[in-house]
Amino acid sequence: MSTVASTSPRFRSKTITAALAFFFGSLGAHRFYLYGARDIYGWAHLIGTLIGIPGAMLLVATERASMLGWALATLGAISLLAAFLAAIVYGLRPDEKWDAQFNAHTQRKSRSGWTVIFIVIFSLLIGAFLLMSGLAISFQTYFESQVEAAKTISQ
Repeated sequence: MSTVASTSPRFRSKTITAALAFFFGSLGAHRFYLYGARDIYGWAHLIGTLIGIPGAMLLVATERASMLGWALATLGAISLLAAFLAAIVYGLRPDEKWDAQFNAHTQRKSRSGWTVIFIVIFSLLIGAFLLMSGLAISFQTYFESQVEAAKTISQ
């Protein structure tokens, strides 16, 4: 007679999910926590980050002149910014909706507190800062290249 181990559905904490998205979201940790290791979007976060790191390094080495560096760094930036956005979205979802989606088969109910609020606030602050910094650097690089092109034409 073989016994099958009963697996009870596990409780998924909204606070832990938001914290994972905030701290390790660019590695897909929040997606793997919610959906398991087979989640394609979790792997997309991880791959985007792994591609973005050499892109950022290439931009630094070439003083922002490498088109390949820009393309690769953009993928990493998308992964990073999407993780901060996920922390905000998960953190702001009402507990009842969270439980209906992720904890429907468990007896426990979510009780979010101030921790989730602080995660949302810091995600918004840091995510907006990184987005604005990235846009400023992009525009600065573009306009500097236009000035150099104009100087070359006028000579």
